[in-house]
Amino acid sequence: MSALRSHDDTWDIATSVGSTAVMVAAARASETESPDPLIRDPFARILVDGAGTGMWEAFLDDSLTDRMAEADPEATAVLTNMLNYQAVRTHFFDAYFRGASDAGIRQIVILASGLDSRAYRLEWPAGTRVYGIDQPKVLAYKAETLARHGAQPSAVRLEVPIDLRQDWPAALKAQGFDPSQPTAWLAEGLLMYLPADAQDRLFELITKLSAPGSRVSAEAVGHHDEERRAAMRERFDKFADQLGIQKSIDIQDLTYNDVERADVTDWLNAHGWTASGTSSTDEMRRLNRWVPVTDGDDEAFATYVVGERL
Repeated sequence: MSALRSHDDTWDIATSVGSTAVMVAAARASETESPDPLIRDPFARILVDGAGTGMWEAFLDDSLTDRMAEADPEATAVLTNMLNYQAVRTHFFDAYFRGASDAGIRQIVILASGLDSRAYRLEWPAGTRVYGIDQPKVLAYKAETLARHGAQPSAVRLEVPIDLRQDWPAALKAQGFDPSQPTAWLAEGLLMYLPADAQDRLFELITKLSAPGSRVSAEAVGHHDEERRAAMRERFDKFADQLGIQKSIDIQDLTYNDVERADVTDWLNAHGWTASGTSSTDEMRRLNRWVPVTDGDDEAFATYVVGERL
């Protein structure tokens, strides 16, 4: 279970779960600025720079890898995989949305959208409506920051400022969402922050709102060995101290490691969807973004699930 979460906790962009959105954006910025980027997000750096100081600054430090290699060579490979994972994850779900658009879906819902900039950076067919659901302060920061830089969305962008533990379907419909039309849903970087029962409830609501032909994709996580989680925490704390990395949050304290968590692919296949999963490490290897590690654990990463409503 999570050590810091409660049923009614909230956050802005610099605290709790909100700060993880900045770290993900920093990873996208790092990839975008690399010599041979797998994805391009011209808005990621803007969103990170406006968020102040925090752990995310380490992802944009060009000297970090060299300094880590001296402190803990194995940790260098682990960090490289962490950054590569974010690039590969973004690449996978970008392709998912392109496929949904090619199939004629014009209604997009990004759950816990954080600092996602797909409404701005992807090429959407005319008439596409992109709904982003997240905490009010998170959405306000993103909209205000991008507006100050003159960013214009490439689709009809609609914000739904509400906590997913509240009546988000009603808020979504109030913004013009039409349950009779096929929808492409995305739950990226979300499920680990939900307890097992809340994950089931989320997909129950998605199913209820999905017309035939709708699609859903998710970053699915399983239960991880607590001893290994503790060892990884100790290792990160050690090299963070050695390298002077500001450790303002511990992601393990924000996530739920529930043994009862349902397998998302199995759940969808049992509830009116046809779904399949792709191992994220297999996808990283396919794209030549996996760095071998001595103490590797493929299950430490996620499964990318894609389903279609029957």
